[in-house]
Amino acid sequence: MALTEWTRSMEWLAAASEDPRACKNEWQNGRTGVTLLAAGRFWDVLIVPEELGLRVAALLDELPLLAPGPCLLDARRHHVGFFLPPEPETVWIGTGLRRLSKGAWIAAPAPHCRWGALRWLCPPDGTGTLTMPEVLELTLQRSVNELSHLQGHPAPGSAALPLPTLAGRRQVGE
Repeated sequence: MALTEWTRSMEWLAAASEDPRACKNEWQNGRTGVTLLAAGRFWDVLIVPEELGLRVAALLDELPLLAPGPCLLDARRHHVGFFLPPEPETVWIGTGLRRLSKGAWIAAPAPHCRWGALRWLCPPDGTGTLTMPEVLELTLQRSVNELSHLQGHPAPGSAALPLPTLAGRRQVGE
């Protein structure tokens, strides 16, 4: 990650902190290099199980003409978090899915951190690019289908393995 891109990414992420200056200082000079950032203001985070999230992140990275939003791996908790536009009316339905929004916090390493137990699979680009919910929904469903097939489970959508879905989105103009 180039220095200017890293600086933009750091500024963008730190803006979600209660104290952006302290946040940036921790990333640059701190003992842990991890800070708490508030969800729901600039972005929401959809948390998914690690195996599913890694597959989804790989699919999103392969999409032509579509820059993926930030994606964070927490290897200790076996979760992957996808940064989405903040939409209070959005409901995600699926086994192991959890949406973090206003009032929730995430632990985040410096934007250049691509190693360790808490690391960026796709770091923020500093421009505010976020993953589109509709695209994430489709890649989640495709990944569930693939994982289900590989593991010899019943067809997705059955009671054993429901497909992740996005419900309750407000339409523009409502």
